[in-house]
Amino acid sequence: MKKYFILFITLTISLFGYAQSAFQDGEYFKFQISYGFINAGIATLNLKETTYNGKKVYHAKGYGYTTGVTKRLFRVEDDYQSYFDVKTGKPYRYIRKIDEGGYTKNEEGFFQYESNRVHVKNHKHKTEKYVSISNSNNIQDIVSSFYYLRNHNKIDNLKTGETIEIDMFFDEEVYKFRLKLLGKEEIKTKFGKVKTLKFRPYVQAGRVFKEEESLTIWVSDDMNRIPLKVQASLFVGSLKAELVDYKGLKHKTIFKK
Repeated sequence: MKKYFILFITLTISLFGYAQSAFQDGEYFKFQISYGFINAGIATLNLKETTYNGKKVYHAKGYGYTTGVTKRLFRVEDDYQSYFDVKTGKPYRYIRKIDEGGYTKNEEGFFQYESNRVHVKNHKHKTEKYVSISNSNNIQDIVSSFYYLRNHNKIDNLKTGETIEIDMFFDEEVYKFRLKLLGKEEIKTKFGKVKTLKFRPYVQAGRVFKEEESLTIWVSDDMNRIPLKVQASLFVGSLKAELVDYKGLKHKTIFKK
């Protein structure tokens, strides 16, 4: 359960060349995370336009934390941030500050495209290192990947069973991340019935992620590509995140509050 919750809250605050942008400055999402009938936590995503080293960027902030009984059993407080280019979606800097059941990390990384590497600073241990990235044109951090995939030019023409693949930089490693379209489905939400695109994310097996873990994501089938629900099927029950509030959408929605 603990392993699944950490993976789940991480993907919830981070999953979803550029086409017409699906988002804008001021976008905000709030998700309720639950295990069965238990409210286990909250996750939020905020997007603001700013400048970074003279470039126009979006500053995305993902924050997730456990609540109630879950917080007493296993405290999680995760702060993920990313600065990525407004036009290209290329990340320039990420921040990862987490506390997961006593396991803590305080790290930030700087993408150096001219030398195909990421400069990683570990503030907890006061160390620095450089990690090589072979395909810097297709690299994303875990938060920027969420926005990059929402804008991907293959989304509109993707057929059931087809996938989109990117390289994701996480925990000082590069992982192959694939997003497979399972089809279209109408689901019940807090905002009524909504037509969605149903996806299955796959991450290269490694120390952090396990490819066989069954995750499903439902995204609104409109120009906003709103993440409405994420679900992890467990041996007993399921862990899920559902959108409970939003504001600042760029396009007209297919549902109303």
